[in-house]
Amino acid sequence: MKSIYARAAALAFALALAFSAAHAQRPPVMNEPPPPRPADAPPAQGPAAPAPPAAPSTVKAKYEGGILGYRKQDGWLSFDDLNRRLVFKNKEQRELFSLSYDALLAAWPDTKSRTSTAGQVIASAAPYGLGLPALLMRSKTRFLVLQYSDPDTRAQGVTSFKIGTKELVASILHTLAAKAELTQRGDAYVRRKDAAKTGTP
Repeated sequence: MKSIYARAAALAFALALAFSAAHAQRPPVMNEPPPPRPADAPPAQGPAAPAPPAAPSTVKAKYEGGILGYRKQDGWLSFDDLNRRLVFKNKEQRELFSLSYDALLAAWPDTKSRTSTAGQVIASAAPYGLGLPALLMRSKTRFLVLQYSDPDTRAQGVTSFKIGTKELVASILHTLAAKAELTQRGDAYVRRKDAAKTGTP
């Protein structure tokens, strides 16, 4: 009986010894650094940000000026793809003016921060000095800004439209840039000189 236990123990010891020897002979696994990038290779970029959703065909907007002959007013911006133009209509849906997609040179978002209406009311109602913290209550207004140049009429300038939200401005910009074939540059979209076209606002 003792011989059986002795043989089993010797066998277990031999197996353990063989396993240890095999494990010791394995080369160590090391995390090797990636190979160096060529000097002329473009810089590595992270995943691209998702594109904004397509803008609605008609968007509520306030015209802020920049087109000769028209005053600031509330209305609607519409995409007229059949005639390749961006149309502004008044609150009664009557067309006032349009900008050809091909006349657009650049488009970008803009933000203006001012004291909110609630902050102004609190500041004016509080005794002198006590209403100053209310002036820190700020609200942000979002704008769509368009630079245009029409070689047919030689009209050129910059116009802007007040839009409800940052997300809506981004959607309009992305959609308009695709229709007008503008190239993205940072937060703006521009028309490259080698892709310039003529158009009629």
